[in-house]
Amino acid sequence: METIVFDIGETLIRDDRYWASWANWLGVPPHTLSALVGAAVVQGRDSADALTMLRPDIDVTEASLARTAAGRGEHLDESDLYPDVRPALAELRSLGVRVIVAGNGTARAGELLRGLDLPADVVVTSDEWGVAKPDPEFFARVLEVSGSDPQSTLYVGDHPAGDLFPAKSSGLLAAHIRRGACGYWWADHPDVVETADFRISALTELPALLGKVADTPEPPRPRLLRAL
Repeated sequence: METIVFDIGETLIRDDRYWASWANWLGVPPHTLSALVGAAVVQGRDSADALTMLRPDIDVTEASLARTAAGRGEHLDESDLYPDVRPALAELRSLGVRVIVAGNGTARAGELLRGLDLPADVVVTSDEWGVAKPDPEFFARVLEVSGSDPQSTLYVGDHPAGDLFPAKSSGLLAAHIRRGACGYWWADHPDVVETADFRISALTELPALLGKVADTPEPPRPRLLRAL
């Protein structure tokens, strides 16, 4: 394996602050919004639908701009990283693996992530590319920056429909991480079990998997989760 590419939300970054800030902006307890995020995930919906469950008439883009104008926009610091991120990425790079961070996010999120000085060769978001997952063009861009053959490139993420299935459909290897509401809920779904090349619970499991890639059989063509 030459390149490992990481999703952002609930793979590298905890979403706690994100949802808590939205709850504060909307005037509801954080646990209320968290519960609705879980409900959206269970229903196979986008987690952002939790916002429209609370406010059916909300324009999320306009609300985001209003939050930024009020000085309550996006923020990331070291406390938002899962504790295994730095050691895992650093070890992978020490083993000669190219490490890329590429996931859905705003241009501002990209700036904040790069400001954390992660042990990664490339850090980029969907807004900076102008295309978002699960669009196949996103994964085409992943392969462009990877510089590696698809079967030598592993994409790691928590969301089956946004990460696992489109990565596999684009010819990449894929690892599903049991992390966050989506990662935990779908971890043992038969389609995830069948499609994922690897299923992990921590990023620190990745270095030990490098030697197993060559022995991984060609997986079946991924199916769509009916619930997603």
